Amino acid sequence: MRRSERGAGSILALAVLAATVLLTSLVVAVLALLADARSVANAADAAALAAADTASGAIAGFPCEAAEAVATLNETAVTQCMVIGLVASVSVRRRVHGIDISASARAGPPAG
Repeated sequence: MRRSERGAGSILALAVLAATVLLTSLVVAVLALLADARSVANAADAAALAAADTASGAIAGFPCEAAEAVATLNETAVTQCMVIGLVASVSVRRRVHGIDISASARAGPPAG
């Protein structure tokens, strides 16, 4: 009876090792996507600030063109840019490993 169980521990150890490697790679991939999502949100913030600064006259140019320039520097694309008065609303998108990550931001003078 003992002879038939010989080597079962090795197979169990390999199965545990394979499961650990699979789980680790899944966690690393998800964390990388979260980091990319944060980067896209930062790009949206920067683009909205650039558009608002341009709308207020602090920077010369056109607000949505400034937003597109900043978004391009951050490796994103502007999907929507709207300026009402001095308030700019910008949405950006980046494609990462076949997944579209989007973010939106608003910037302008404080209310009041």
